Amino acid sequence: MNKMLQSFAKTRLSLAALLAVICLSALAVPASGEVAIQEVKSDKGVTAWLVEDYSVPIVSINFAFEGGSTQDPAGKEGLAELMTGLFDEGAGQLDSDAFQTKLDDAGAEMRFHAGRDAVSGSMRMLAEHKDEAFDLLRMAIVSPRFDAAPLDRIRAQIVSGIVANQRDPEAEAQLKWTEALYGDHPYSRPDEGTEESLKSITADDLRAYHKANFARQNLHVAIVGAIDAETVKRQLDKLFGDLPEKPDLKPVAHVDWKLGQAVSVDYELPQTSLQLAYPGVAREAPDFFAAYLMNHILGGGTFSSRLFDEVREKRGLAYGATSSLVTHEHASGLVIQTATRSDRAAETLGVIRDVVRQMAEEGPTAEELAAAKQYIIGSYALNALDSSSAIASTLLSLQMDDLGIDYMQRREALINAVTLDDVKAAARKLLTTEPAVLVIGPPLTEGDKG
Repeated sequence: MNKMLQSFAKTRLSLAALLAVICLSALAVPASGEVAIQEVKSDKGVTAWLVEDYSVPIVSINFAFEGGSTQDPAGKEGLAELMTGLFDEGAGQLDSDAFQTKLDDAGAEMRFHAGRDAVSGSMRMLAEHKDEAFDLLRMAIVSPRFDAAPLDRIRAQIVSGIVANQRDPEAEAQLKWTEALYGDHPYSRPDEGTEESLKSITADDLRAYHKANFARQNLHVAIVGAIDAETVKRQLDKLFGDLPEKPDLKPVAHVDWKLGQAVSVDYELPQTSLQLAYPGVAREAPDFFAAYLMNHILGGGTFSSRLFDEVREKRGLAYGATSSLVTHEHASGLVIQTATRSDRAAETLGVIRDVVRQMAEEGPTAEELAAAKQYIIGSYALNALDSSSAIASTLLSLQMDDLGIDYMQRREALINAVTLDDVKAAARKLLTTEPAVLVIGPPLTEGDKG
């Protein structure tokens, strides 16, 4: 019993130490936002971007394998999502309980996530326990067990969430919305799968997905913290060196959103949710920043945008109205969202359409563009570089988007180079198409739909 209590106390102490250091890590980023990034390449060709930071004794690693839920076989939707729930449920010679105990003893925090375009993972660890933590991460990445008991338990948890969502009008609406926008493209499928597809997934399916998708060629890695380049070089081969060199990915086609349609999910609710979908712009497109600045002025600036001003401030129709650019690997778009009283939904939709129409026809003012540039440049360090974990996440995103290791140094100049005419052109390009409109709530009349 004493040994059990000592083990429990040690676990609590390790986790408490990690949490304390994580809280302090937010103080480690220079106020200027300048980050010195090194490119480290291992003997087996695994590349990582590294930011050394010894101000706190913590190491963060973020990584991603391109592929994601688009690689789920037909009829086995939810495979990637289910797999990510099992990486800390046993690996190598350690079953679920043994793996979790060693993870706690190492004072490490490990997470995995399946998105549409990639399976990603991360770990935060105390620098003094990095060898033990990295060894556990290596086992999870290279030799997950997919034992029957954890597989059934995690599957049941996901199915329980799916069943619960069937009673949620918002969840049902999002399924109809993605199906309407994407048609039969893999993006239309729910990442978590369905009750039926999850029941069909076996441990062999998980192993086959892991073998096909986890490879060195489709891997991106970012590391931030109290660790040097030579140590990173060695750890990269320990973590990823035993994976296959090349993945076996199915090709995924580019898809344009199916616009100009109305999607309604009729519920007698006191509040109606509205979404409008317009064309977007790819992240690598030359006019991306023109579109980004236009979107910020339209609805991305939250408390300073035109949509917020017209919908919330002037008319009190909603708590907020926002717009955002969607930049998936194989699709892009611009989405406007708000929620309002059902008896004022038609009025709100009309106001949004008017704001969009004015932006498309006239574009922003010079003053709006100058304010948007100032905010977007100034807020970058606060939003993307405010902790070691945030820096690691940002570095990984830059790699996934193929923006280059010097992007942070070039970003301000790229934004400042955008002219008012560029932004007006982006507004005309994206906002003159008839949008797809989603209404969740009591049905609107044809006249109300604008």
